[in-house]
Amino acid sequence: MDNLPKGMLLDLDDTILAFDTVSDESWEITLQEFRHRLLPVDPSSLHTAIKASAKHFWSDPARHQAGRMNLLWARTTIVTDAMAALNLHNPDLVDAIAQVYETIRIDRIHPVDGALDTLEALRQRQVRLVLVTNGDAPGQRRKIDRFHLQPFFDAILIEGECGVGKPDERIYQKALDALKLHPEDVWMVGDNLEWEVRGPQKLGIRGVWVDYRGIGLPADGPAPYRVIRSLRDILP
Repeated sequence: MDNLPKGMLLDLDDTILAFDTVSDESWEITLQEFRHRLLPVDPSSLHTAIKASAKHFWSDPARHQAGRMNLLWARTTIVTDAMAALNLHNPDLVDAIAQVYETIRIDRIHPVDGALDTLEALRQRQVRLVLVTNGDAPGQRRKIDRFHLQPFFDAILIEGECGVGKPDERIYQKALDALKLHPEDVWMVGDNLEWEVRGPQKLGIRGVWVDYRGIGLPADGPAPYRVIRSLRDILP
């Protein structure tokens, strides 16, 4: 199999589908729509405040878990805090911004360049695949259905359906059970060092980090088995 493993666990967002990479442009489009209602604050200032608010929000693991299970609530909270930092207090405007952003961002999600061809190539090489993704079940299922991903996978494990998600060891064990393979015969591929490298490597699964931002490994991070820039780089 060209030095490929017998089985592979794959992340969804920013590994197969562009998700975080469409965030900035989605905020820019959204805030331009509300530029007159934001006065005297300009959209770029609110965008900067939203990025700072989002960084704080997602930095807490417990808040991260709650937020990814209810993204609209998370975005409403982030916008509320960002607007408050600029002395804007308008709950109706917050709700409208969060709703429009939700629609625009979902519309702009798309497969990472070469990702679907790579999934097809892996299947042709008889690599068994399991999708392992965090987040709420309805939202993740909509993306899976929209881009017709189900046929590529032997199993699909979604945090909102399984009751556990990455980096809980139980989700990786569920994936191994679905593949009926030993950890040493499996790679986990994704863009989160904690979820796709440190967590699975505790079980003996080899973690492959997708450094799609090109930022390089942090000095205090775990050591992946491989580092790639995009899913298509997984192929020999």
